[in-house]
Parts: sequence; C-alpha cells; structure tokens
Amino acid sequence: MSNIPHISIISPVYGAAALLDELVKRIKKSVSQITQDYEIILVEDHGPDDSWKIIQEICKKDEQVVGIRHSRNFGQQYALNCGLDHACGEWIVTLDCDLQDRPEEIPAMYNKAKEGFDIVLASRQNRQDDFLKKMFSRIFYRVLSYLTDTDLDASIANFAIYNRKVVDALKSMNDYYRYYPTMIHWIGFKMAKLEIQHASREDGKNSSYNFKKRLTLAFDTIISFSDKPLRLTVKLGLLISLISTIFAVLLIVLYFLDETSVSGWSSTFASLWFLSGLMITILGMVGIYVGKIFENVKGRPTYIVGEKLNYKH
Repeated sequence: MSNIPHISIISPVYGAAALLDELVKRIKKSVSQITQDYEIILVEDHGPDDSWKIIQEICKKDEQVVGIRHSRNFGQQYALNCGLDHACGEWIVTLDCDLQDRPEEIPAMYNKAKEGFDIVLASRQNRQDDFLKKMFSRIFYRVLSYLTDTDLDASIANFAIYNRKVVDALKSMNDYYRYYPTMIHWIGFKMAKLEIQHASREDGKNSSYNFKKRLTLAFDTIISFSDKPLRLTVKLGLLISLISTIFAVLLIVLYFLDETSVSGWSSTFASLWFLSGLMITILGMVGIYVGKIFENVKGRPTYIVGEKLNYKH
C-alpha cells in the first residue's frame, strides 16, 4: 500500500466485539473490487466489551487496519470526528460497525461518486429497526429540519462516501457539538443519494443508542445548529403581548359600557402563573444557549486518543 491510500474506511466501534472480524472481512472483500490501496480505521469509543482486544488482534494480522482507542467514551459523532481527522485517503467512507450498513454497498457508492459527486449518502430502504426507533427518527428529523431550515432525510445516517475536499471542509469546522448529517448540508458541495438495503443487526443485540441518548443527541443538535428556538420565543412573546393588548382594550370598552364585573382571583392567579412559567422557560432557553457558548469557548478537544495501532501517517 502506498503512503497515501486511495480509500479510507472509517467505522466507530462500541459494544460490537462479536462483529468486528466479520466487519473487516466484508469491508476488505468489498473495497478490493475498487482498489488494493486502502486503509480501514476502527475507532473504539471505550466500550464495555472486548472490542479493543479484538481490534488489537486484527491489527497484528493486517497492517491495512488502523486501530484507535479513545481515552474514555465520547460518543459516536466524536468517534467519526476522530476517524476523519486520521483518514488520509482520496475518498473516505464512513459506516456503522453493527453491519446494518452493508459493506457490499461501498462499490456502488464509489461508482456513483465517480459520476461527478463529492458526497454520496446512503438512503436506507426497509429499515431493520424497531418501531420506536423509526418513529423517533422521523420525528427528530422533521423537527430538526424545521428548526434548522434544512431538508433532512430520515433514511440517511452515517453511511456515506466523501471526497477529500469535503473532509477537509468538515475538519475546518470548529463546532464542539457535532452531528455530521447536518454539517454535511451546511458545507455544500455536489451531493447525491443512493438507495441501499438496510440489514438487521447480526449479533441480535439492541442498539446502544437508547431513548435517553437519542433525546440528548436531538437536544444538543437542535441547540447547537439553530437559533430558531430563540426566535420562536420572541414570536411567542409578541403574540402574548398582542393578545394582552386586545384584552385590555376590550376591558376599557366594557368599563365605559358599564358592563364590567368584579374580577375573579382564579383568573388573575392563572394568568400570573402562566406568564411566570413562560418567562422562566424563556430564561432557561437563553441560559442553555449561554451554556453551549461556554462549552465552545473553553476550546477543549472533542475527543482524546488513548492508543493507536498501525497508524503511519
């Protein structure tokens, strides 16, 4: 293999020890149809199983496999971040480690990219996920599309192929909170989608992304990539002010028509509690944005590498 590989394949690894040998085997078989000049980068995100031991064994046998281990668990998007920072190929493929992203689709995605596209995104058909995960995914993408004013597709996740210049553009972004499906839309470039078949997870395990983690990811992504929630609170405040003005004018008119009645304490207290809760909510939202700014200005790295194997560049 030359110093600069033609293709780099990146796979974040977490809790997939039973799948790694099969993953590498299928990637090698698939990419060999394109070129022998490639590297496979497995980024182990400090999972709870023996994934790193398996990666060590694979790296001893195969110099084209690069093993990287985080110092602690940072999350899937930051494992992708790490892989993109270390990949040197002219083309870079990212895919999940659970084999639901089928490595056999890589040649078709590469051929599509060679038609003149800088980015080819895999559109998962007949998703082999549970009902709740698919439903949450659709809701998340609809809300995120609305709040970020972008057209995001729920069938698209991390499986994609990028030209080198796309990865360089992604690396130039200094966002602390990262979500690559959104970042890809922001940087532009010529993009295409390719329909692929989605596979079921072969080890029978459920995804490590439970509901709480998905909710946290959704919240961080929305707050980090959009200020629309703040703009919506301004509109809500103006709407409430307008309603209050109309109500005040109505009370004045009723007063002069001698049709006023003694106001009830219940309505007064309900209004006060409603407005107080609304103000606290708005202040809380502003505080969250300030907190995100605080995280960014500290300038901490998005990940820390604990160990590397077979990395030569």
